[in-house]
Amino acid sequence: MHRGADGSKEQVAHLAKSSNVLTKVTGAVVAALLSLALLVLLGFAGAYQYLAPEIPEADALRTIKTQVPLRVYSRDGKLMAQIGEQRRIPLQWEEFPPVVVDAFLAAEDDRFFEHPGVDWQGLVRALAANVTPGARLQGGGTITMQLARNTVLTSERTLRRKLKEVFLALRLERSFSKREILTLYLNRIFLGQRADGGGAAAEVYFDKHVRDLSLAEAALLAGLPRAPSHDNPVASVERARERRSYVLRRMVEIGKIDQAQRDAAESVPISSRMHGPIVELDASYVAEMARAEMVRRYGPEALTAGYTVYTTVDSRLQQAANLATWRAVLEYDRRHGYRGPAERLDPAALRDEAALTQAFRRHPNRGSLVTAVVTGVADRSAEVMRRNGMSFTLDWDAMAWARPSLDPLKDSMGPAPKSAHDVLAVGHMVYLEPLPENRFRLAQVPAVAGALVALAPADGANDSLVGGFDLGASKYSRVTQAQRQPGSAFKPFLYSAALERGFTPATLVNDAPIVLPGGGGADGGEEWRPQNITRKFYGPTPVREGLVRSRNLVSIRLLRGAGIGFVTRYIAGFGFSPAALPANLTLALGTGQVTPLEMARGFAGFANGGALVTPYFIDSVRDLAGREIFRTQPLRACSLCDVAADSAPDPSATAPVPPELRAPQAITPANAFVMTVLMSDVIQRGTATRALSLGRRDLAGKTGTTSARRDTWIVGFNADQAAAVWQGFDQERPLGDQEEGGKTALPMWIYYMEQALRDRPEHRQPEPPGVVRMWVSRETGAPTRAGAPGALFESFIEQYAPQPGTVDSGDESVDAETVDPATTDDSLF
Repeated sequence: MHRGADGSKEQVAHLAKSSNVLTKVTGAVVAALLSLALLVLLGFAGAYQYLAPEIPEADALRTIKTQVPLRVYSRDGKLMAQIGEQRRIPLQWEEFPPVVVDAFLAAEDDRFFEHPGVDWQGLVRALAANVTPGARLQGGGTITMQLARNTVLTSERTLRRKLKEVFLALRLERSFSKREILTLYLNRIFLGQRADGGGAAAEVYFDKHVRDLSLAEAALLAGLPRAPSHDNPVASVERARERRSYVLRRMVEIGKIDQAQRDAAESVPISSRMHGPIVELDASYVAEMARAEMVRRYGPEALTAGYTVYTTVDSRLQQAANLATWRAVLEYDRRHGYRGPAERLDPAALRDEAALTQAFRRHPNRGSLVTAVVTGVADRSAEVMRRNGMSFTLDWDAMAWARPSLDPLKDSMGPAPKSAHDVLAVGHMVYLEPLPENRFRLAQVPAVAGALVALAPADGANDSLVGGFDLGASKYSRVTQAQRQPGSAFKPFLYSAALERGFTPATLVNDAPIVLPGGGGADGGEEWRPQNITRKFYGPTPVREGLVRSRNLVSIRLLRGAGIGFVTRYIAGFGFSPAALPANLTLALGTGQVTPLEMARGFAGFANGGALVTPYFIDSVRDLAGREIFRTQPLRACSLCDVAADSAPDPSATAPVPPELRAPQAITPANAFVMTVLMSDVIQRGTATRALSLGRRDLAGKTGTTSARRDTWIVGFNADQAAAVWQGFDQERPLGDQEEGGKTALPMWIYYMEQALRDRPEHRQPEPPGVVRMWVSRETGAPTRAGAPGALFESFIEQYAPQPGTVDSGDESVDAETVDPATTDDSLF
């Protein structure tokens, strides 16, 4: 018994001893853990004190400039372009749909609304891995930490940066609400292809607003933050699909969607196409002008500071200008033969999706043209497939025009094709011109160039502008940069000057051969024998007829009669630079260098009653907050402002314009009116009679064709529109023996004006004071009675109107030998 009792005591003592040991060990462990925790806290505190000077204040997020691209709009609010390296569309919390929020939380931080900005479990795991030798650095970052890193910290993967990220995240959580943090994150996170934020990414990848994203699309975007440059669908459809699948799985795991929704979203195909901003109006040349002007005014920051530019472009008129330019240029191109496909692919490439995709990328759509590949050819038709996979048949009418171009420099073509095999083959990459009723015609990117610009004569506002067939093919704007000879389109400025020197529409000028030294200049040299384009001479010719028929010899004699010095000074008043005004007789034939914009500005002076308006294309500029920071205050034409309302021909035309806002007068209202009457005849029975198809009598203008038919022009107007059209080759060469202003350029002008003036009443400047009308003899220019043979009811500037009893016979018509020396400037002959 004693042994048993002693044994029990020994066991109790042993248990007590073990308990004491365990207590001590537990206490030691707890103490160690507490010490470790204290050390960690002290370490964090020390690290915070050490790094605090390098950690930005949370409010720095409020002051960081959001990179919002420059946006350019038409006058009526149509988006023309979004310009800038980074795209970001700031959105409010309410604009992000729940599916987008759920997808990003599932992918990046499902405990976002629970943790204080740092997920300590994930952070400890990341720190443990990061201090293990040879281990790969891990993130463990929350959405708040990502926001801190991506917005105000570097993306280097070091312990130092991770600690700074933690400290700034904690600051952010104290300064912002959870919704504010998530909104900032969704607006700023980089998602590939220069898209910052969900709003921009939705447009780039899906061409839609973020509110319209489907589950599959939201999941795809939410999968991008890990490696946006590699996982986006443009870079790799397969990687994008893997990331989308991961996000959808996570959404199931946290209960945001069910398996059926996941399966449906997984089955949605992924497109590799990158979309731009949703441009509503093609006005790329104007948008480029706006970009350059904004950078000039505000520096490079103009492209990222969120400015909005409203231009003077009218979307309806711009669309009309686009269609007119494309149509006319393609018409010329068809007249001169088919130069072949854009590329000849191996037919085997049609079965290689990657090769076909690359081929389409090498040949993007241009202007109005779309790209297609020929997949089959029959005797009188061909099968083609567009970039989007749509296939259809090109009938014979779509390709029958395609005579082969043998030598473009000599304008020679081969015989007309007899079958589709003469034109196309399987594997040909071709361009197609869209036609009405979903039809297409074989086309090619034009070798010839064309340009159109239209101004509002009242103030110079740029209503429409097309600087070329396609900005992507050439950023060279022929409207503002192409200095070309205007040919006979320049003659109205000379005739206007002549009217101020006493010539009248009825003055007879001898259309006869003339021989001049030195190309019409004053330096001597080879003889110059100018001719009319018809190579005929017509004898004594009324000034009106000389302009209507574009008689070169009449123009040269007018210039000699008016005096070169006076004429150059006078024409400079229309805003032309010295390059447009050679100080010799070739000026009469338009041998100076001008741009279409300068020509439109000059003709606007005829259209508005003689005022010199300044072209402008920016109406206003607003900053990111929507505040207007600039607005153009154009000088306006008001030719009758100084005329008493009771004596004005049209009292409404004398609506007061403050003197400080009036455009200066380049010419008198009377001169502008008489010139408009003369140029109306150019359309009624001269070189622009094709424009009679418009069925209007308020149109006036002048065509032009330069030497060797290198340039063709038409500049025309009514009181609402002054439009200049040019067509030619950038590298100057002849357009062809049959090409001239009335055939090559005029159709573009007609196509434009038909739409621009649709449903608008006829409008021309009213007859101003200082104009008289009377019956004169077409043969002599002398006053006559109504009904007399050859009588013409003519308009005159009052002070130079012929007086009764005067005779201006053909024998006394103006010539180099019969000009009154008092009206000439012999020193410049």
